[in-house]
This record gives sequence, structure tokens and C-alpha cells, in this order.
Amino acid sequence: MPDNFKAIVISRDADKKQSVAVTELSEAELMEGDVTVAVEYTTVNYKDGLAITGKAPVVRRFPLVPGIDFAGTVLSSSHPDFRAGDKVILNGWGVGETHHGGFARRARVKGDWLVPLPGGLTARDAMAAGTAGYTAMLSVMALERHGISPDRGAIVVTGAAGGVGSVAISLLSRLGYHVIASTGRPAESDFLEELGAAEIIDRNELSAPAKPLAKERWAGGVDAVGSHTLANVLSMTSYGGAVAACGLAGGMDLPGSVAPFILRGVSLLGIDSVMAPKALRLEAWRRLATELDHGKLAALSRTIGFDGIIGAAQDIVAGKIRGRVVVEM
Repeated sequence: MPDNFKAIVISRDADKKQSVAVTELSEAELMEGDVTVAVEYTTVNYKDGLAITGKAPVVRRFPLVPGIDFAGTVLSSSHPDFRAGDKVILNGWGVGETHHGGFARRARVKGDWLVPLPGGLTARDAMAAGTAGYTAMLSVMALERHGISPDRGAIVVTGAAGGVGSVAISLLSRLGYHVIASTGRPAESDFLEELGAAEIIDRNELSAPAKPLAKERWAGGVDAVGSHTLANVLSMTSYGGAVAACGLAGGMDLPGSVAPFILRGVSLLGIDSVMAPKALRLEAWRRLATELDHGKLAALSRTIGFDGIIGAAQDIVAGKIRGRVVVEM
């Protein structure tokens, strides 16, 4: 590999004005870590879109290479679990926020942040799932741990055409759940049905201020939206149900009531993909390798090159992206 490699770098000036540039870095400019990886594939996630557009304070150290996940091959390692030639995946741990991330041809990170690429998945497959798919699987696992099985009733998935939503629909439907997909893009109905959605509802049904309790409509949910949407999902969850909250596309607030919790015994399950312990990560990736339909994985993802990252980041924040965007580095 050449000494210098392409990278996207976010900088901020003395007036805290952010700028984004495509530049070249050397391996000496990478941050501390005990494993150096040749990045083969990465993705454009919603958080990456916020970082590049500056719509939210995702980046907390400047200058920084964004990109919250990647898959690739170990070039060198002093970590006991990895050696040159190993295939690995990274999600979270502040990468792309406080530590140089995946939007560069190489990355140097702590080996404790990496997981092995499971058998049955290529590096591209792993990023077609990516942090969104890994988060969706963590959400499904949380619902299962709470006892929300297919015979309990329907599961609603909000932000259904997005990365987390599209993978969650595919996973849940394959596991036998009746999936209700909530979306603001009715043109994506056929796509969502192909992924396994049994019903599709307009997101406007969930976007108004929520009643303390509404008619029971589902046993659980996977919510990537937050705000009024999450409050409505909770108010419509049946007795003893649970909702996995994993995103904030609609806002960080939760303008709801305690009524679902104290009158229906509903549980709100927080999903953190960034700092999740390694045992959970390994289980999530093992299950993604075996339970995510590869045909559907191909349908819900498209591949772009490095030069398309910035445009895709702008589009994902504008709500113009469906499914997953994989970047071939």
C-alpha cells in the first residue's frame, strides 16, 4: 500500500466554523492504537451525515476523520487477539467522534474495539449491515430478553426505510414476527413489503403529541426516531410489552407520560451500540451472519465509492436515502 492515503477530514477554525475536506494522510498521522487496519468497506450512517453536515455536535475532537464503522484486514497488531491478515469489524467506541474513523484507507484503533468478521459474511456484507444492522440486532435481542416473542403480537418499526429500520424489518420478519412499518415515504411501500413488513402505516399517525394512553396496537417496537413518535409508540404498546429505543432522528426529547409504564407495565429498553460490551457485540454479529437474509441484505443496500461519501452524508440527513449505503474503499 502507498505511504499516503485518501481521507475525509473535518476541521474547525477559531470561530468554531466547521469545514470538510478530502485530503491525504500518512500512517504517522493516525491516532494511538495497537492494531492497524486496511479499511476495505465502510458505510454512511445517519450519525456520519450529522458529523459531515455539522447538523449535530457528533465530532468532539478536531481535526478528525469521520466514519463510525468499517470492515477490513489487519495490517499489523500488538494486540494478543489479532494478527496481520485477520478480517475484522469495528462499530462505535467513539470512532468517528473522538478517534479517527472509517473514512480513510487505513485506521489505527485499540484491538479491544474490534470483533472478528464472522464466517459466512464478507467485508461488504458486514458493512451492508453495518452499525445500523448491528443496532437493529441489539434491539431484537433486547426484545427477546424481555420475552417479546412472535406469539405476543405485532412489532412496530419506526423510521422503517432507514438503515436501522430496514434491517430490523428483515430480521423480525424472518424470526416470525408480524411487523408494522412506520414510514413517511409511502413510495417505499413495495420495498418495505419485500423486506417483510406485513403492514405499513404513515408516520403521521405517530408524530402528533401523544395521549397518555392510546388503543393497544402492538406488543413491542423498535424505535429510531424518538420524540413524539416514541411517546406514541409507548402509549399504544399492549400490557407487558416493550419498546427498544435506539435513535433520535426526530429529536432527543420524550414528551410523553408515565402512564404506559405504571398502568400497562410497558418497558422502555435503551439500546446503546457505541459502548456495548464485547459479549453482546459478538452475539449480535454471530446472529447477523446466520439470521439476516443475504438476498434481503443485497436489496436494502447499495454501494458507492469514496468520492460519493460527502454527497451521501448530505442526502441521508435530508431523508433521501433508503436502506444502507456501503462505501467500497
